[in-house]
Amino acid sequence: MFIRHVPFDHPDAVKLNDQVQAEYHLRYGDGGDATHLDPAMFAPPAGLFLVAYDAQDRPVATGGWRTQEKNEDGYQDGDAELKRMYVIEELRGRGLARRILAALEEDARAAGRIRMVLETGTKQPEAVALYASSGYEPCEKFGYYRFHELSLCFAKPL
Repeated sequence: MFIRHVPFDHPDAVKLNDQVQAEYHLRYGDGGDATHLDPAMFAPPAGLFLVAYDAQDRPVATGGWRTQEKNEDGYQDGDAELKRMYVIEELRGRGLARRILAALEEDARAAGRIRMVLETGTKQPEAVALYASSGYEPCEKFGYYRFHELSLCFAKPL
């Protein structure tokens, strides 16, 4: 696998984002994640978006982080928010998400961020297991879905 930094609006990132949105819709029945995301949010040094490619140069996984500071949505100063972690179904369980997560954490740390935060949901047990096994702990809810009963928020010091 090859992991490359790409803009959030790169065609491969858009393709995989469409796939993760479809999966969110299947799991939650709500049309996907309604959190507003702009490509500029993932532009270094304020963020980063990664796409993993297989040996045939096919995009197979994504993940990104964006800068957050203390605000009315519950973020704290120094936060890096993890977004759009996704691995195509046929390649799950091979450690690819863990590799992307580690690369994102390293980049956010190098950018001066002090805490990585993420929001997932109760209908994503694989994601919850990944984050728990990677040192993330439940935290006070934040973000667009902070009042939604199926929302779960996690944080990890960087």
